[in-house]
Amino acid sequence: MVSSNAAGTAVDEDSLFIPLIDFSLFLHGDEQEKEAVAKRIADGFKDAGFIYIKNHGIPQETVDRVFAESAAFFKRPKAEKEALAWTSPQSNRGYSSYGREKTTSIQDKALVDSLRAANPDLKESFEVGRDDELEYPNSWPEDPDFVTIMKAFFDTCKDLHIKVMRAIGLGLGLQEGFFDEYTDRGDNTLRLLHYPSTPKEIFVKNKGQVRAGKHTDYGSITLLFQDERGGLQIRSPKGTFVNATPIPGTIVINAGDLLARWSNGKIHSTEHQVVEPPIPPASGIYPARYSCAYFCNPNFDKFIEAIPGTYTSEADKKYPGINSGDYLVQRLMETYS
Repeated sequence: MVSSNAAGTAVDEDSLFIPLIDFSLFLHGDEQEKEAVAKRIADGFKDAGFIYIKNHGIPQETVDRVFAESAAFFKRPKAEKEALAWTSPQSNRGYSSYGREKTTSIQDKALVDSLRAANPDLKESFEVGRDDELEYPNSWPEDPDFVTIMKAFFDTCKDLHIKVMRAIGLGLGLQEGFFDEYTDRGDNTLRLLHYPSTPKEIFVKNKGQVRAGKHTDYGSITLLFQDERGGLQIRSPKGTFVNATPIPGTIVINAGDLLARWSNGKIHSTEHQVVEPPIPPASGIYPARYSCAYFCNPNFDKFIEAIPGTYTSEADKKYPGINSGDYLVQRLMETYS
C-alpha cells in the first residue's frame, strides 16, 4: 500500500493541477512505492509540466547557506560583479547585469532585442557550470567560502537531477537507468538570481513590466529553489497565469524543451514568468526576491530525438533530432544581448 503522504496538491486553479510529491518514497520506498511515485512524477509533467517535491534529501540548512552566499554576492560593488561578466552562450558562465538577458519564448533575436529594450527583465544573475570544464572555466569571485559552497551545491543538485530523471524514466515505462548515460557529465548550470526591491509604481505605470518574461526552459528539467516572496506564475491550460506559491522545504521542478522533444510532446515544457509579488507592499516597495535555479541538460555531446515507444512511425515524430549542446547555445544566443 502506497502511503497517502506520497499524494498532495501544490497548485489547483484554472485546470492547472500541480502535484506535491514525497520524493523520499522513490529514494527509500519499496518497488511498489517507487513505481507509484515515478508514475505520479511523469503524470505531473505530462499534465502540467511542473511538480513540487518534498523530502528530496537536500537539507534546508544547505539551501539557506546558498541563499545567504547569493545575497552577499549580489551586494558586491557593480565593478566587482562586472569583472566576472557572462561572455558567451558557449561558456554560459558568469555575471549578467540588469536587462542583459530577456527571458522569452520568442526565437527571433531581433524581436527579443526589441522586447528587451521596451521591457527589460528586473533581475541580475550569476551562472556556474561544471568546474572540470577546461575550455570554459567558471568565473569565480575571490571568496574561497563562496566557491566551496557553490561547487558542493552544484554537485548536490547534479545528484538529484540523476535521481529525478530515473524516476521520469520509470514513470514513462522505460528502464529506471535509461537516462543515466545522458546525465553523468553534469553539463548543467547553477543560476543564482536576484530580483531587486522595486517600487509598486513601476508595475502600475508599465503594465508590461515583469521581473522575468514569459518563457520555457531549454534543457531536460529545472530544479527551482525560491524564497517566500512569490511572483512565479505558470501558464494554465486556460491560458491564464497562475501563482506557484512557495511551499517551505519543497523544490519546484519543471520540464524543459529538450525533455518535451525527447518525449515526443507527451511531456509539456510549460511557459512561466516572474511578476510582481501577489501581496501588495505596505511601504509601496516590493522587497528583493532571491531564487536559485539549477538548469539540467542532457550531456552536451548527446543527440536528442523522440524516445522509442513515443511514436509509431517516423511521420509521428513531432520534432527533428538535435544535439543537446547545440540546442542550448542556439537558445542562449537569442536571449542575451
